[in-house]
Amino acid sequence: MEIKIKDNMSQKILVTGGLGYVGGRVSRFLSGKKDVEIIITTRKKRAVFPKWIKKRNILEVDMSLNSDLYKACEGIDCIVHFAGMNEIECARNPEKALEVNAGNTYRLLQAAVQQKVKKIIYFSTAHVYGAPLCGKITEKTIPRPVHPYAITHRVSEDFVLSAHDEGKIIGIVLRLSNGFGAPESSDINRWSLLVNDLCHQIACNGEIILKSSGLQKRDFITLLNVCRALDHFLTIDKDLIKEGLFNLGGNCSMQIIEMANLIALRAEKQLGFRPLILKPMAKEKTFENLEYNIDKITQTGFDLIDNFKQEIDDTLLFCKKHFS
Repeated sequence: MEIKIKDNMSQKILVTGGLGYVGGRVSRFLSGKKDVEIIITTRKKRAVFPKWIKKRNILEVDMSLNSDLYKACEGIDCIVHFAGMNEIECARNPEKALEVNAGNTYRLLQAAVQQKVKKIIYFSTAHVYGAPLCGKITEKTIPRPVHPYAITHRVSEDFVLSAHDEGKIIGIVLRLSNGFGAPESSDINRWSLLVNDLCHQIACNGEIILKSSGLQKRDFITLLNVCRALDHFLTIDKDLIKEGLFNLGGNCSMQIIEMANLIALRAEKQLGFRPLILKPMAKEKTFENLEYNIDKITQTGFDLIDNFKQEIDDTLLFCKKHFS
């Protein structure tokens, strides 16, 4: 089945999990675009919605119900799929994680194909490559997921890419590294993520306590660059998508202690004091270098912008406002 995409026309986009952490930032970004109409799915009843989204654009969906999914996909041009259990929830209940993360993705795909949705963009995780991440990682690196969160994302990837290969839908998988930035709402509980955790610690306790030596390396990407990458894939030429799989990182591999020092420096500028950084007294060990390679996505025309300090500043000020 040949799928054609409308050029230079308004797109109707369904964002599953569009009130979550990354999904919330993406939804707000899309809501500011004149050529986009967004519908946000949520599983929770809410009395108050963000000011930037109209209530009529919120759709309560039980993703375990095919009927809800068929309704949600009606008239949709593109699906951006975030909805699922986070890493903490997955660790607590791996069996449920498989049903929710992978099962719901499969059901969503079936509904999308049935309703003739043209494209689905699925946000996966770099952790499908294994743990800890080290060495040079490209899309050709063989995945070895360990954590239930990563395993269920890997299964979901296969469903999306299989549908793409069969020509049923244009399927794009973005393997996201460590995205960070201020959430859209204080009730989004994603303060276990490293950068967010360190900013939260400063606001609550005035110091940073690391759980390790901090010598491990991670790749970091700002949420604004995540939003820009999504925008890029909404209008990308189909020939550039190829098999549909892309690493999405910040081209910035840093030691945890380096990130902690940068955050402490930004706190001094934004909050007026430089917090202490405390870490365990343990024998130092070396860690392999990490290069989370994003050449494939940059070759399609996407480029990163340098807003690292701004995203950290915004997160610190957000934490000060809500948790200080």
